[in-house]
Amino acid sequence: MSNVKQNFIEVLRWRNMLQDVMPETENLLNSKMVTGYIGFDPTADSLGVGNLVQIMTLTHFQNAGHKPMALLGGATGMVGDPSGKSAERNLLNEETLQHNLTCQKAQLEKFLNFDCGDNSAVLVNNYDWFKTFNFLDFIRDVGKHITVNLMMSKDSVKKRLENGMSFTEFSYQLVQGYDFYYLWKHHGVQLQMGGSDQWGNIVTGTELIRRKDSGEAFALTTPLIKKADGTKFGKSENGNIWLDPKRTSPYAFYQFWLNAADADVVNYMRIFSLKCRAEIEALEAEHLTNPGARLMQKELAKEITMRVHSEDAYNKAVRASEILFGKGSAEELATIDEETLLNVMEGVPQAKLSNAELAEGINIIDFLSEKINLLPSKTEAKKMLQGNGISINKAKVSDLTTTINTSFLIKGKYILAQKGKGNYCLVTVE
Repeated sequence: MSNVKQNFIEVLRWRNMLQDVMPETENLLNSKMVTGYIGFDPTADSLGVGNLVQIMTLTHFQNAGHKPMALLGGATGMVGDPSGKSAERNLLNEETLQHNLTCQKAQLEKFLNFDCGDNSAVLVNNYDWFKTFNFLDFIRDVGKHITVNLMMSKDSVKKRLENGMSFTEFSYQLVQGYDFYYLWKHHGVQLQMGGSDQWGNIVTGTELIRRKDSGEAFALTTPLIKKADGTKFGKSENGNIWLDPKRTSPYAFYQFWLNAADADVVNYMRIFSLKCRAEIEALEAEHLTNPGARLMQKELAKEITMRVHSEDAYNKAVRASEILFGKGSAEELATIDEETLLNVMEGVPQAKLSNAELAEGINIIDFLSEKINLLPSKTEAKKMLQGNGISINKAKVSDLTTTINTSFLIKGKYILAQKGKGNYCLVTVE
């Protein structure tokens, strides 16, 4: 009996998540519950927002009534996938890979349901079937079925030939192809999905299944996301945006989505939100009438931050944003925890003072111009103070005789100085 709830291919088409699909894949998916898998690279102890496209593919797959499988590449991580790469990666040892796999598994569990009956999600690690597979057996049982001509025709190989490519990387598609064969043979997996740069590797798997056992398997890929301005999706000025709060704070994660360009946010909402089509189309219509309200950015940032982190982390991020970049008061600033304060102030100019200097007291003009360099001169500092353009800890200061001392400390060690609306300096007192 079919457990299919909706047309998965149509869901992907509407969400702008369909690049290539093998003939008859849609008919297969509409006829019965299908087990399909996507592989994840274990070279870091956290997945990043770049991985979210594939995580959401599996999530939509499960919601359509199918059985999703996430393959964590414990074995392939020791080889390195050349797809989309211009140079060979450093290979990882088994201990590091195991740590990374454990961390990534915990992140996947936030998106996929592993306890919902027939279409419960499954996690597998390809190291489990490769650890006892010796080289001679591999080239006899796998290598003989795939021609060098087929392997050389793949874009991932062609793009690397000019600069050279190791046999290790060249053989990667055979390893990934065998993954598909193994999962087809032992777990009934009929579909492999992935980013468009994986098409060649996935097709190698379908060919191996056909040539080795006369079996039939299917392939589907999603487009690689590109931002409207041409920059790479998933990166900020500080590098990758990770799902692990130790690598990317919930505040920075929230801000990444909140700052999405209007030209990108409609596409992001369709891909990364679990809202239904009617809800998203209503948001799109409202967004078009008043893009300045940034309604879609706020909704998307809220949904994804809550799912990846927690409702509490989302609320803290919003509150910190409102206090620090809105009309927050000194009393409200004092309620922000130290970790959030430092996360919010990441990238803001910093200054340091000693406890001894502060104990003696520093005149506000000297403090602004000489101690923390928020203003270039005493004259400019005096002018800004008289113009009511200076705030200390979110409280306006205009008295030129004000003395900055230990009474101004937040959390016993910080002072937040502000010039105008958005020029901050976080002072750490040690």
